Amino acid sequence: MTPVLQVEGLVKQYGGRPVLRGIDLAVAEHEVVALIGASGSGKSTLLRCIDLLEEIDDGRILLDGVDVSDPRAATRRRRNRPGGAVAAQKSMAIVFQAFNLFPHMTALENVALAPRVVHGLAAGAADERALELLSRVGLADLADAHPDRLSGGQQQRVAIARALAVQPRLLLLDEITSALDPELVGEVLAIVRDVARSGATILMATHEMGFAKQVADRVCFLDGGVLLEEGPPEQVLGEPREERTRQFLARIIAAGRLG
Repeated sequence: MTPVLQVEGLVKQYGGRPVLRGIDLAVAEHEVVALIGASGSGKSTLLRCIDLLEEIDDGRILLDGVDVSDPRAATRRRRNRPGGAVAAQKSMAIVFQAFNLFPHMTALENVALAPRVVHGLAAGAADERALELLSRVGLADLADAHPDRLSGGQQQRVAIARALAVQPRLLLLDEITSALDPELVGEVLAIVRDVARSGATILMATHEMGFAKQVADRVCFLDGGVLLEEGPPEQVLGEPREERTRQFLARIIAAGRLG
């Protein structure tokens, strides 16, 4: 079966400095894969490259077997009408550390925007979908609130609902709890746990090792732009093969963050 995501030999450089050094990674349908590693290891850059927010220097990114990193694919995507079957099938969505909500829009308007403007959904249908998703993340009663009236955890839950609104084939999560106060982390992770259990395909960068152990089907350890080790959570987090992985986890344990 063709993976939802297949990354082949991905190379990314900034000013001649290599950040990703030939990454190979596949994510199967309904699989949850956690990217772990120290700050600067390349996790966020990898997610941004996969979501086509960064140009890659070498390699390929395939979504459902289609090379979306091919410059010719951008032309084909522009030819697809909003809301078309191809556009819907090939979608990705990313949630960042920062919430990136539009401050002049309500929670409902933030969530309904992409389905309406990008995918051509009628306004009423987009609002209905947005309200369903806000209910799913426990924020239906705050649908008319603007971001400045929401806590950090609530804003991040709106951001997750916004990502889900486009019904992505692949959901990318980039350290989505890093900007939150510790007491708000749990409410956001609970939503991600629910989304994972619903069968979503997720690739997430995280420092929450306990959460990765509970939710991920596979854990990938990045170090210096190299995918150094990958496997089931109990193996990578419990009995890592690589010395560099053991060193990283020892620091996590010392900080009390393994869970």
